[in-house]
Amino acid sequence: MIKEFCAENYTLVPAAIKAGAGRIELCDNLAVGGTTPSLGVIEETLAYTSEKRIPVMTMIRPRGGNFCYNDMELKIMETDLIHAKNAGTDGVVFGCLTEDNEVDEEALEILLGNSIGLQTTFHMAFDRIPKEEQFDTIDWFVKLGIDRILTHGGPLSQPIEENLGHLKELIAYADNRITIFPGGGITHKNLDKIVKSLGVKEAHGTKIVALD
Repeated sequence: MIKEFCAENYTLVPAAIKAGAGRIELCDNLAVGGTTPSLGVIEETLAYTSEKRIPVMTMIRPRGGNFCYNDMELKIMETDLIHAKNAGTDGVVFGCLTEDNEVDEEALEILLGNSIGLQTTFHMAFDRIPKEEQFDTIDWFVKLGIDRILTHGGPLSQPIEENLGHLKELIAYADNRITIFPGGGITHKNLDKIVKSLGVKEAHGTKIVALD
């Protein structure tokens, strides 16, 4: 069971690993859902995690708000991704949509083109895609070689327990072709129940391990 700890900056990374985190999603500004951390934060985190053999997934997101990015923002994301890759990150996390809540194909192509050799996660922007279109999106992501989809299974305003039905449908449809792993509202207190219900081997959260 991989517990992916969503870390805001470096501060809690050592404690999270000590408490059982098996992977780190590294970001900044959790108040807006997470943005790209500074290069300094990335480098210091990787220096620590490499000794512990804990992989790091770096968030690539230029700002809070929606997931529709203009050309300048996409250029920033591309540059940040390249810097994170050169620093030695194990993977990157991103999501890009059109104003119609469809995947921005052009933006995704650019980001994936710079992600060769890295693990890739499409984050909870996935939950903005209409549910009936999410299954075709899974098929497409499989063809593109994306490794994981992080999903709450519905609006973040709903407890994840209310979304277990849809999450099960997504996991069954993916059929191990791509990893569907849950996040948003998962804590060390409800983790076992959710994992058992979904039959997953990975889960994500800011409170997924018990910190002192």
